[in-house]
Amino acid sequence: MRGSLRHIHHSLSRRLETRAPTTTTTTLLRRHLASEPAPELKKTSLHDFHVDNGGKMVPFAGWSMPIQYKDSIMDSTLNCRSNGSLFDVSHMCGLSLRGSGAVPFLESLVVADVAGLRNGTGTLTVFTNDRGGSIDDSVVTKVADDHVYLVVNAGCRDKDLAHIGEHMEAFRRKGGDVDWHVHDERSLLALQGPLAGTVMQRLTEEDLSRFYFGEFKMLDVNGVHCFLTRTGYTGEDGFEISVPSEHAVDLAKAILEKSEGKVRLTGLGARDSLRLEAGLCLYGNDMEQHITPVEAGLSWAIGKRRRAEGGFLGADVILKQLAEGPSIRRVGLFSSGPPPRSHSEILDASGNHIGEVTSGGFSPCLKKNIAMGYVKSGSHKAGTEVKIVIRGKSNEGVVTKMPFVPTKYYRPSQ
Repeated sequence: MRGSLRHIHHSLSRRLETRAPTTTTTTLLRRHLASEPAPELKKTSLHDFHVDNGGKMVPFAGWSMPIQYKDSIMDSTLNCRSNGSLFDVSHMCGLSLRGSGAVPFLESLVVADVAGLRNGTGTLTVFTNDRGGSIDDSVVTKVADDHVYLVVNAGCRDKDLAHIGEHMEAFRRKGGDVDWHVHDERSLLALQGPLAGTVMQRLTEEDLSRFYFGEFKMLDVNGVHCFLTRTGYTGEDGFEISVPSEHAVDLAKAILEKSEGKVRLTGLGARDSLRLEAGLCLYGNDMEQHITPVEAGLSWAIGKRRRAEGGFLGADVILKQLAEGPSIRRVGLFSSGPPPRSHSEILDASGNHIGEVTSGGFSPCLKKNIAMGYVKSGSHKAGTEVKIVIRGKSNEGVVTKMPFVPTKYYRPSQ
């Protein structure tokens, strides 16, 4: 998860740097915030609720969004890991594809084996271009054989919808049966953390004990018909709840009330720290249109059947990389000195350039610097010693496996 507007007012950037425990947050803002003053920022249905609860609002991908509340970003990150967080992610774009051709149409654009999903289950996937690069990443759910639900990134919305629409017209001209609906009438909340299951169970009659990570249901939550997906962007157990916008504030209040004060409203700053600790890509930082899913370490998202059959944009490039290996790879990094920043140069032990950092910061949970970036193949193995250049000075670093903080997704074995 994601987006990519590239300017931020210098003074705002400096203020946020002094407040935030991670340089990832500053990088995120530089790449996603519009220049101030931002023209006609969109507001989610919870905007006034955020302000009333002390949310510090900033421009983000064309929206007015809370970067933090009264808690520090450090404290918010730790509370999500120990209790829970409630995020407003209504700026993201949910849409449904319907028709007998919905699945084959989507499979022409993404790398996932959508047809192979059980109804009511989903997976992370990547929209690719004809060069194998990543247009966007998305969670896609096969609701039924003729209905697919997906959520794309806020900053990628316009290009994603244009891309899907263009290819849909061509698919229809060939007789394909597919239509779509963008769910602008709905809001999206993300409840994350170890208390997520307990709190959500207090708001629905559905038994959630057999509702596992990656599954999707349409059910009543707090008395309102919602789309509920057990997923998230923190590495913790959690849910994304698509709710009719007129009921979004009531649902947010109910979640906070049912948690007895343990789940807190949480903003973009902690969301970025959490996703980095979980080793998850941020589109616009860690994935771009010139980076393939294989280079990004997302080969697992390319289904076995898709590897055999291809049939998606850029398949020739991607399948060749799967067979021969990519020239660069996304890696995790620990480092000394100041927290690494996006575009910090990575050197090998001999001082040769081998790559650059794409996201970096100080981990509130591990109390040490973490980062991810791309290095030349051969320098990607865990334990490889590197140097990371920050403000002209080389700092010791080492390649490490991700996630940095173990994930706690709710699975059958639990």
